[in-house]
Amino acid sequence: MRPSSLSSRLILSSLVVSVVLLAATGLLLASLFTTALERNFDQRLRSVLDGLLANIEVTAEGAPRLASAIVDPRFALPLSGWYWQVVPMDKATGVADLASGSLLEQRLAVPPAFAGKPGVQAFYLKDKLGVTLRAIEQVFTLPGSTRAYSVLVAGNYDELSAEVRSFNRALIASLVLLALGLALAVFVQVRFGLRPLRAMQANLLAIRQGEAEQLKGAYPAELIPVAEELNLLIQSNAEIVERARTQVGNLAHALKTPLSVLTNEAAGQESQLAAKMTEQAGLMRDQVSLYLDRARRAARARGLGAVTEVKPVLDALARTLERINRDKGLAVTVDCAEGLKFRGERQDLEEMVGNLMDNACKWAATRVAVSARPAPAAAGRGLLMVAVDDDGPGLAPEMRDAALRRGERLDETKPGSGLGLAIVRETAAMYNGGVQLERADLGGLRAALLLPSAI
Repeated sequence: MRPSSLSSRLILSSLVVSVVLLAATGLLLASLFTTALERNFDQRLRSVLDGLLANIEVTAEGAPRLASAIVDPRFALPLSGWYWQVVPMDKATGVADLASGSLLEQRLAVPPAFAGKPGVQAFYLKDKLGVTLRAIEQVFTLPGSTRAYSVLVAGNYDELSAEVRSFNRALIASLVLLALGLALAVFVQVRFGLRPLRAMQANLLAIRQGEAEQLKGAYPAELIPVAEELNLLIQSNAEIVERARTQVGNLAHALKTPLSVLTNEAAGQESQLAAKMTEQAGLMRDQVSLYLDRARRAARARGLGAVTEVKPVLDALARTLERINRDKGLAVTVDCAEGLKFRGERQDLEEMVGNLMDNACKWAATRVAVSARPAPAAAGRGLLMVAVDDDGPGLAPEMRDAALRRGERLDETKPGSGLGLAIVRETAAMYNGGVQLERADLGGLRAALLLPSAI
């Protein structure tokens, strides 16, 4: 797919939107899961805190103690990451504190930002092993005592982080699989949705190559108006070409009779005026024939659907010119790729290549070589090149442009009107092609003809 194609735009835009939405969904789900996990973790810590508050009592000496042991064994395992402590807020009085067996001799320090604040506070800590702890703390005055104590419960947050990482890995893998599935679905959807356009393109190519006259087939409702308009355009083009051919023929017949009358009348007279009339009538007849031929070529070139096989035309011209130049001993060879087709009328191809080959035969010493090959495409159009080489004297570079101008004869000793190359150039231009004169590998002149190809 080309980057500028409609398929690429649809697929890339859909993939970008899908990736953005999936990334946003992943971040949202990860955040919601982490928040829910932390909330659940805090509730577990709060349950332990409530159990502590319900089981702590003050001894006769004023020291806190547990009325019953905490059942969870993690609070008894040294440095397990699960801790609780009851510490007096006024440490200067020397009142004893109380802590879980897992803390050993260490005590957890409440961050200054949370110390002494009323209500339950939640924050993060690290123990002496560097384990991240999630802790909740509440300042509470124990029954039977007037002193305020900080009651703190902490749990191993690294265990929670491991659950979060495991969930995130599963979430990323799921989203990647979903993204791949969406990419495949988008690709299939776009290819399936644009299939009617590819069918329309194939039908238009068939029309251009002369294999069909109109767009046919079942198209979606959105493309039916386009197909109808294209068929009307093709029909209108054919009608314009037909009208042009008819008018050219009518004009030829309309002028033929008056010119013949003038010529016949002048032929019966021997005056200077009659001679001038004969001369000018001949010029008018030549000009009318010239412009009528040009109009016919232009009408054919603008028509749709004409396709001509190149090799049979070149072979026929080569045989004819070899017979004509038999006395000269001239060899005309043809090297043409199989299946090469010219997108135009056969008689126009015969006229263009025939003029070039005839011109080459006039100047060649012993050999004329004709080759036809596909040329690099331009502006989305297929092209072919027909090269006619001879082993004659060639043509100087400064004289090549003059040779293509109408009526220019560079050597009066050779027969001709000087119109052949100009006609080739004009006819090729009507097909958006061209002709170029170069030095041939055989030593003479090469006439390279560039024309639209049907393949």
